[in-house]
Amino acid sequence: MVKQVPAKVLQHTVRVEAYLGSSSTGDLYAAPETVRCLIDEKTQQVVSAGGQTVTSGSSYITVPAHRPPPNSRVTLPDGRVTTVITIARADGGQLPVPSNTQVFLQ
Repeated sequence: MVKQVPAKVLQHTVRVEAYLGSSSTGDLYAAPETVRCLIDEKTQQVVSAGGQTVTSGSSYITVPAHRPPPNSRVTLPDGRVTTVITIARADGGQLPVPSNTQVFLQ
């Protein structure tokens, strides 16, 4: 069994609308999902899904199964709406560290 990041650490919630693609009327998103997470408001450089180096203004970590596609819409606890740049998975394997997904936001 994969050891996940402890639920007590996931003290924030965000609303995630998974990006489904574009249509002639604009971008399409899935129904919103509430995700428990831990938000990190640190600015850092990340590589986008398209291979460009971009600046991420914040990120959050959550359970390993959470994998929103790039361009998904995320509403932060303060009401700010942003989008997913990319995600990174940390797999603790047999080590005594929890597995998680980190989602980098614009």
